[in-house]
Amino acid sequence: MVLVSLRLEALEFHVVGPLAGAHPSQPATPSRQRSFLYPRSIHEVDNGRLLGFGADLAADHPGFHDEEYKQRRVDIARLAFSHEIGQPIPRVEYTAEEAATWGSVMRELEQLFPAHACSTFLQAYPQFGFSPDTVPQLCDVSEVLQRATGWRIRPVAGLMHPRDFLAGLAFRTFHSTQYMRHTRQPGYTPEPDLCHELLGHVAMLADPAYAKMVEAIGVASLGASDKEIWHLTKVYWYTVEFGVVQEGGCTKAFGAGILSSYGEMKHMAAGGAELLPLDPVALQPKMSYKDGFQKAYYVLEGFEQGTRKLQEWARQSTRDRTGHPTGST
Repeated sequence: MVLVSLRLEALEFHVVGPLAGAHPSQPATPSRQRSFLYPRSIHEVDNGRLLGFGADLAADHPGFHDEEYKQRRVDIARLAFSHEIGQPIPRVEYTAEEAATWGSVMRELEQLFPAHACSTFLQAYPQFGFSPDTVPQLCDVSEVLQRATGWRIRPVAGLMHPRDFLAGLAFRTFHSTQYMRHTRQPGYTPEPDLCHELLGHVAMLADPAYAKMVEAIGVASLGASDKEIWHLTKVYWYTVEFGVVQEGGCTKAFGAGILSSYGEMKHMAAGGAELLPLDPVALQPKMSYKDGFQKAYYVLEGFEQGTRKLQEWARQSTRDRTGHPTGST
């Protein structure tokens, strides 16, 4: 199965600098940025504060004992750190093994998309022309996305700190990794990889209504307190990662954690989880990500409704902090 278990522990994040745990022969690249509580543009969003990864893999990671794989991760991460906003995203020369992994994952998922992906995804997905025989390049995918909704992709070396990642959404920027999951277990990744980013996230961002909702999550994060950032991280988890909608009496996936996981998609289709209404303004339950598949999916009535509620939450939160409401976007 493909189970993306993003390792977040409340706000007790172990934030590390660029290329944490890098191979001794590859010294870390200094961060070029500092973090802004209220960034004014994507140039003020730091993509160097990571929650680990690089070559410092957990003991249960499929590539933990593979020194060549870990060095490969470091090399690809360097491309992200060398990238300057406004310049073309560096191309990665993927190996034959990496290409085979991409093809295997894509073929498995495309068998399930017609029955279990939401109509928005099915309409947007063909725009990208993904092929199981060729690993896509972020620079090419970003151009398609920009034409569709004005969003862009920015490369990142690993899992970002939530404040920085959410801030990027406010500027219609999706931060994406470029490395591939380990070939030994193509059906599993313990962190976001290229398969998860492109087959799960990108197609949905080509839909204007959905993209507006995701942008609203980002806008709500600007200037937010740590407590509010954690709330929005959960909202993101239950919508962008594991959200579902009802279409024709059936449960359909729009969350990337489902769309990029054939195990999770089958679990959803089999009715293996409780379906609950989602109110993005309400207190969110603890995220479930270490104990197998999701125990509950939260149903969103529509992306426009989600956007309105998030904008109202942002206005109320700003009013509580400053005494003055902020405008919606």
